[in-house]
Amino acid sequence: MLAHSAGVVLEAKAQGGVLQGLKRSMLSGESFFVTTYTAPPQGGWVDVTGVLPGDLIPLTITSDRPFFLNRGTWLANSYGVTVESKWGGMSNLFGGEGGFGLRASGDGEVVLAVYGAIDVIDLQPGETVTIDTGHVVAYDLGMNFNMRRAVQGRTIQSMKSGEGFVFDFTGPGRVLAQTRNPSAFAAWLSAITPG
Repeated sequence: MLAHSAGVVLEAKAQGGVLQGLKRSMLSGESFFVTTYTAPPQGGWVDVTGVLPGDLIPLTITSDRPFFLNRGTWLANSYGVTVESKWGGMSNLFGGEGGFGLRASGDGEVVLAVYGAIDVIDLQPGETVTIDTGHVVAYDLGMNFNMRRAVQGRTIQSMKSGEGFVFDFTGPGRVLAQTRNPSAFAAWLSAITPG
């Protein structure tokens, strides 16, 4: 939270109970506690901000269109949206995203924070896009996707190119990508920081 209007009440708790809080914290890298902001009868507002320099984007979630959110991108959600830990599959595990992320379902808005600018890609039926795994922010769970090496052929070709793994998403559906890669930034920072 950055700020809120007068009269807004805050309550922090392990949303969904202790087990959900542990799953969210240990598996998805998010906070054990979730803060709920309740406006007074005359209404109110809350401003939120991310940790890394970059865009914030509201994403509409509907009961027929749940989204998978990668680790560290979920900032807030409106009443009516459930955000819970979800196994993203072996693709996310080997794609450098830790295997687990978050599933946003229900009806309302989710606010995502990204590193850099956001790129929203709406795919038509059968249309495909390839995105580096470190740049994927969120995707429509109704889409088909697979993970592969960025460079086809032997592993040595991937190492020589400097590229790792990519996702191929096939529409219809929406994919959100960030222009910068937080993991690559952390690796770079670690390399130049004295021991």
